[in-house]
Amino acid sequence: QVQLVESGGGLVQPGGSLRLSCAASGSILSIYAMGWYRQAPGKQRELVAAINIVGTTIYADFLKGRFTISMDNAKKTVALQMANLKPEDTAVYYCSTGRYIGTTYYQPNYWGQGTQVTVSS
Repeated sequence: QVQLVESGGGLVQPGGSLRLSCAASGSILSIYAMGWYRQAPGKQRELVAAINIVGTTIYADFLKGRFTISMDNAKKTVALQMANLKPEDTAVYYCSTGRYIGTTYYQPNYWGQGTQVTVSS
């Protein structure tokens, strides 16, 4: 069993920044890959970014360099630094742990509860 606890969501103005974090705990001893997804109302859940234990990253094309994912292997935590936020970034953001298939596909296995990010004036 794995528990994922997220923090850092909230309301931010367009152009602002937020840092989301997620901590994994439970019976597993090692985390090999973690990722962030987001889901807006009426939309499908989509991958934002993923990272594996050796630092290989996967980013969604829509980010255009605005977000950065990082992972602390020892602490079993993952963070998503979000900059220059736009209204279209408004969504529930979900932390996950899983594995890579090759180097370009991330397969999530466990999910956090989600944290709301709202970008609005």
